[in-house]
Amino acid sequence: MTLSRKDFIEIEFTGKVKDGEVFDSNIKKDLKKLNPKAEAKPFIFCLGEAMFLKGIDDFLIGKDVGEYKIELQPEKAFGNRDSKLVQMIPMRVFNEQKVNPVTGAMFNFDGRIAKILTVSGGRVMVDFNNPLAGKTVVYGIKILKKIEDTNEKIKALIEFFTKKDFKFEIKDKKLIIYTDKQFSQFLSLFKDKFKEILGLDLEIKEVEEKKNNQTYSKPSKNHNNSYK
Repeated sequence: MTLSRKDFIEIEFTGKVKDGEVFDSNIKKDLKKLNPKAEAKPFIFCLGEAMFLKGIDDFLIGKDVGEYKIELQPEKAFGNRDSKLVQMIPMRVFNEQKVNPVTGAMFNFDGRIAKILTVSGGRVMVDFNNPLAGKTVVYGIKILKKIEDTNEKIKALIEFFTKKDFKFEIKDKKLIIYTDKQFSQFLSLFKDKFKEILGLDLEIKEVEEKKNNQTYSKPSKNHNNSYK
C-alpha cells in the first residue's frame, strides 16, 4: 500500500535534535522526558496538508506502512537562523505589560514566541527564531495504519484545528459541527480546509453552552464525534 497526498495516517513518533535531546514525541517513554504528566496517544494527520513538517510529509508520500528514520537538515525542518529575527526591544514595552524579562525566558509577543537573550539597562535583546532553527533533527516514525474511516478523519481535523472535542454528524455530503457561540466564528475559518481535504461542506450549528462549561459529551451511536 503506497501512501499518497491527502491520505490520513496514524503514527507514533519521536523527534530529536541530531546527537541531542528529544523535543517532541507521542511515545510514552520519550514523552516523559518532556513532560511526566503528559498523556501519550497516537497522532493522526493528513499527508501534504501542513499538519506536520513539510520534510516529513515529502518523505512519507510514496512510502508504505512501516518504520522510518528521517534526518532533516534545517532548511527542511525548522528553518535556518535569521539574524534579522534577533531584535532589541525597549524595557518600557515589558514595563507597560508589568512583565519582568529574565534571560532565557520565553514570551509571547502577539502570537510570536521569542526567547530573552540579554537584559541590559533599558534594552532587552530578544530572539524570534524558532528554538530549533538552524538545527538538524532526526525523527523516528512508525506508521501504524492508514485511516479509512471518515469519522476518524473528521475527529483528527477538529482536534488539529481547535484542540477541542465537538459533536458532529454527516448529512448529504455536509459536515455539521455543533458548538457554542464562542467557537462558532473560529470554526468557520476552516470551511475551505474541510472542503478541500474531505470534500464536505461545513455547516456550524450553535447550541446552548452547558452550565459547567465542559466540552460536549460523546454523541450516541447515531452520531459521529472528535482527535493529537
